[in-house]
Amino acid sequence: MKNLSLPIRFGLVTSAVLIAYFLVLALVNKHTNPAFSFVNAIITGFGIYEAVRLSKLENPDNFSYGEGFKTGVITGFVATILFTIFFLFYSTEVNVEFLPELLKKMNGGFNADIGMVTFVVAIMGLATTVVSSLTVMQLFKKSRNIS
Repeated sequence: MKNLSLPIRFGLVTSAVLIAYFLVLALVNKHTNPAFSFVNAIITGFGIYEAVRLSKLENPDNFSYGEGFKTGVITGFVATILFTIFFLFYSTEVNVEFLPELLKKMNGGFNADIGMVTFVVAIMGLATTVVSSLTVMQLFKKSRNIS
């Protein structure tokens, strides 16, 4: 259980930052612009980076590529799942006009419902998690280069 506590803690913090960022965007009425979701990838990547960095600092002898990748993936999955639940709650209970505004802003002529948009949010978060974990592990992996 000790191995899971670090990524779960960082996942909780990362999801809180993602939710806070979304709510700040909602305050200035920019949450319907999909371009601002790029910052979500940066927030998730930074949360994964910090979780892997701390994991390596706590156990430098037992740290491996697999352990670091697992830490990053668990961190990102926890953050993504919690943010997706918040997104679904916000879209259906807090601001029911959010989804029509979002789809109108995208100008794609999409006829999507809340389930499809929530699924896309979850898939984007999970894809960001895997890519960020692989990217961060390039910084923390043990090099086997001969000098």
